[in-house]
Amino acid sequence: MSSTFTREEIEKELKSILVEDFEINESKITPDANLFEDLEFDSIDAVDLAVRLQDYTQKKISPDNFKQIRTVKDVVDAIEELVK
Repeated sequence: MSSTFTREEIEKELKSILVEDFEINESKITPDANLFEDLEFDSIDAVDLAVRLQDYTQKKISPDNFKQIRTVKDVVDAIEELVK
């Protein structure tokens, strides 16, 4: 698997994870959707998402970076930066 992903690939994978693993309605997943308020994440969900994204990228996600993430767009931006 390539270690570089396009923004579109990251968005598609994130949406797939949110729908399949977290059972979130796809219509709720927008770039501005807040993980905690709009998608009803809790801290355990956030950790689970970080683990899934590490599996996807094969890269370690810094806990400090992940703490800054609030929206779906933030997740995509962070992953995009990670895989550069």
